[in-house]
Amino acid sequence: MIENFNRFVLANIGALLDGLWVTTYVCFWAFLLAVVLGLIVCLIRMRLPYVRVVAIAYIEFCRATPVLVQLLWVNYVWPDIFGFPGTVTGAGIIALALQSSGYFAETFRSGIEGLPKGQIEAGLAVGLRPRQIMGRIMLPQVGLVMAPSLINQIAVIIKSSTLVSVIAIPDLMYEALRIVNQWFEPIEILTSVASVYFFVIFTLSMTANKISDALNTKIGLLYR
Repeated sequence: MIENFNRFVLANIGALLDGLWVTTYVCFWAFLLAVVLGLIVCLIRMRLPYVRVVAIAYIEFCRATPVLVQLLWVNYVWPDIFGFPGTVTGAGIIALALQSSGYFAETFRSGIEGLPKGQIEAGLAVGLRPRQIMGRIMLPQVGLVMAPSLINQIAVIIKSSTLVSVIAIPDLMYEALRIVNQWFEPIEILTSVASVYFFVIFTLSMTANKISDALNTKIGLLYR
């Protein structure tokens, strides 16, 4: 077992680390894009009644379509229709962001609608503009409410990113499968990769929970 680990895992550690970097890159930008898209769609649904149906259709489509289908759709269909993305990495980022943005939109909406209307009226009474009310009153509280869902969705993006290898993005899973197909020794390689994903998600979840608790203690007191 140790000999196989040294031969198949340690001997290919450089390729696996390169794959881990690609995974981190894809997940990071997919998460940021998902948050932005989710907030935009949420505001469209809540503030623009004439296009609310479009926002609802977008949310339902993103949440009801499997990630694998979205990956293949964005990678093979979008370039012919929209002219982008031009790379498989871009396709992976967009596809992962699409699904998560649907969940983020609903999380934002539930958080905003759960705020007492008196706070918004008080903000208007003291002369705050809608943008100031959104940035100073609404978003900080929504952030506290949606923190658990945010953490969970980060983990979902990381786990879903294992599918981007099907469109030849050289992420961690892609490199692991390439080594397995080369040596036909999956035990040590896939076990090591599973351990890496577990460690990354567990560490990220623990860190995010601590940050969330700290913010809830400091910021949450301001809104009580």
